[in-house]
Amino acid sequence: MSSWIPRPCSHPGCGVLVCDGTSRCSKHPKKSWAAAAKETKRITGRRLQTMRADLFRRKPLCEPCQEEGRVSLATIRDHLIPLAEGGADDVTNEQSICDDCHRLKTKAETARGVRRSWGNYLER
Repeated sequence: MSSWIPRPCSHPGCGVLVCDGTSRCSKHPKKSWAAAAKETKRITGRRLQTMRADLFRRKPLCEPCQEEGRVSLATIRDHLIPLAEGGADDVTNEQSICDDCHRLKTKAETARGVRRSWGNYLER
C-alpha cells in the first residue's frame, strides 16, 4: 500500500490522481532539465556606443515607420532577429527604430517567446 496522498496531476487540464509521490501522471511526465540554447553574447561598452552612433549617422529615421510612410526619428538600435532567437549582434542584424515601434516589436517578440516556451509544456 502506498503511503502517498493521492494528488491530481500537475499538468494543466489533467485531473488523473497520482499516488506515487511525483507530481505527474504517466501520460504527462516532466521534461528533464536541459541547457537552454545559447544566446548570442551582447556587445557592450564603447564598442556598442560606437556602433549605435554609426547606425544613427547612416539611418537617422525609424525604418519600420518609413516602410509605412511615416517619418519618425530613431532612438533605439534594434536587432532584426532577436539575440534570444539566434540573431547576431553585428551590423547585418541591426535597424534604427523609434520608441513606439520598439514597444510593439518587443510585445510581439515576448508573446512569441511565451508561446514557444509554453508550447512544449501544454502538448496533449
